[in-house]
Amino acid sequence: MMVGYFTRWNISLLFFAFNLPLLIWGLLSVGKKFVFLSVISVIFTTWFMEVFPRFSVTNDLIMSSVTGGVLVGLGTGISLRAGGSTGGFDIIGSILTRKRDFPLGTVMFALNGLVILALGYFKKNWDLALYSMLCIYITGKIIDTIHIRHLKVTVFIVTKKKDLLVQKMKRLQRGITVIDTSGAYTGESHHMLMTVTTRYELSELQHLIRQWDPQAFVNVTETVGVMGLFRR
Repeated sequence: MMVGYFTRWNISLLFFAFNLPLLIWGLLSVGKKFVFLSVISVIFTTWFMEVFPRFSVTNDLIMSSVTGGVLVGLGTGISLRAGGSTGGFDIIGSILTRKRDFPLGTVMFALNGLVILALGYFKKNWDLALYSMLCIYITGKIIDTIHIRHLKVTVFIVTKKKDLLVQKMKRLQRGITVIDTSGAYTGESHHMLMTVTTRYELSELQHLIRQWDPQAFVNVTETVGVMGLFRR
């Protein structure tokens, strides 16, 4: 968009052109599914930017910034939660957060903020830049609300079906620690499985436990941080 403002070239075509090298980077760093969904998103975004008419809904810049931030955040968050992206800094942010434990919305706010500040400096329009900062801040918060892959939980599972659950849980590609336990009242022997996963994947793990050992006792706790090997 910055290039479009300075050159007056077609922004939708620039959007598509600048995303091509990022999509190749995403293919090499994240995977085919991510790139496939991102390509679909970029194509439809490019098409919608051309098809939808441009008209003013309100002249209130604050209302426009807030509404735009919410809508962009919803669309981007849903795309990311589905395993894709909307292109641009989404791809860069997705790659960076695979290596570091940062909320993706915060990373995207920082990256977009640098571009907005540069635009404000070159265009000498700080009012527009600050309204844009408000918009991308709200976008980042909405993304972090929907895209919860960075939030970790520790799951403790007390079960009598250790071997079965371990076999089924291995496909989640998370480490599992097995601890021998016994009931304080009954004295019966049990096994406790401990694993750290993301909130994004927690529902899949819970479904797996309900399916294969509905009698298991499960305790889910928030995890502040993780050190050591943790596959993101």
